[in-house]
Amino acid sequence: MQPQRLFLAVAAGVAVANVYFAQPLLATMGADLGISPGTVGVFVTVTQLGYGLGLFFLVPLGDLLDRRKLIRVQFVVLAVALLLVGIARNAAILLIGLAAVGLLAVVTQSLVAFAASLSAPAERGRAVGTVTSGVVIGILLARTTSGALTDLAGWRSVYLISCGLSLLIALTLFKAAPQPRPHLSYYALLRSTARLWTEEPVFRARALMAFFIFAAFNTLWSSVVLPLTEQSLSHTQIGAFGLIAAVGAVAAGPAGRLNDQGRGQLVTTAASALLVASWLLIVWTPQSLWPLAFGMIALDLAVQAIHVSNQSCILELHPEAASRLIAGYMIFYSIGSALGAILSTALYEAAGWIAVCLLGATFSLGALATALSATVGRRRHPRPGAARTRSPVTPHPVTCPSGEGNIPSRG
Repeated sequence: MQPQRLFLAVAAGVAVANVYFAQPLLATMGADLGISPGTVGVFVTVTQLGYGLGLFFLVPLGDLLDRRKLIRVQFVVLAVALLLVGIARNAAILLIGLAAVGLLAVVTQSLVAFAASLSAPAERGRAVGTVTSGVVIGILLARTTSGALTDLAGWRSVYLISCGLSLLIALTLFKAAPQPRPHLSYYALLRSTARLWTEEPVFRARALMAFFIFAAFNTLWSSVVLPLTEQSLSHTQIGAFGLIAAVGAVAAGPAGRLNDQGRGQLVTTAASALLVASWLLIVWTPQSLWPLAFGMIALDLAVQAIHVSNQSCILELHPEAASRLIAGYMIFYSIGSALGAILSTALYEAAGWIAVCLLGATFSLGALATALSATVGRRRHPRPGAARTRSPVTPHPVTCPSGEGNIPSRG
């Protein structure tokens, strides 16, 4: 099973990197196609918009169709979209290609659900942790890789190489036994995804936590380039901070194992406290880069530990609805990420780095408050199996290895 998990982790890293490749290349791509500097930001916007749509409309299909076949098709079509971007000769074709890349890059989340479905319940957290490590590394190294490849062979090479890798993954994806599928229409599938928020308290708490932690994450990563640039650091030096923060990916594996041992709530609470504390280091960035480096590592460790614990917990609610659970959860991830990016850059221009850090700390405190609230709820319902209720997806009991499943849901 371990080689399969590693394969899925690599595949997830390759897929998610496509969403972030363009960020350091905006000026170069715009100059090549004759697009004004004030307009190139739309490249990132259409990619993120496509990703958000894919989360809701494509990822839930994993509960309706054979996941392996769906993943293979998504990688093949993703390769076509990447090829379109790589050969684009005008802004319209480029925008269409990037929107399609974002839409299809959600295969990343299909891979997380696939890994969970292939694992025994006692190992599900480890599987999610391994694949999440690949996702984190893919996100953090995407900017560094795209910059290096652009220096060597131009920006188009980034997308053409990724096109080849996507095809290779599609061709080499290992075989797996078919999973049971619900008898639902596509509309009913999407409706049941939306109902998770209203009918599953555990999902609600974990989705809210995803909003807060990724708002904090993107508050840092969307704005940190601004004070670093003012200190005259080169693109290579700035990119090195992504390599440093990749150390945080190691938190994913241990967090998954602890969740399998029933300690998910402890991981979540401790990591939320670390997330808040990380801003006490990050705030010193204009005075010294060392606190920033250690603060980045702490922040990334915390975010990944919470992220893995969140996913492991919600997947225990209804394993047969893994794709819908991941899709609904990741929508809150996307909303938080977008809000953090928009507010942090605007705040930096208006009030400076301290204001950005206060924003990040506020989001982090929101995550800690949500974690503590879940802990209180767990103590109020101490008896395992005390709450048995019908699921909005299938009639399975609502449980969670961390104990949060003891909070009754409203049917």
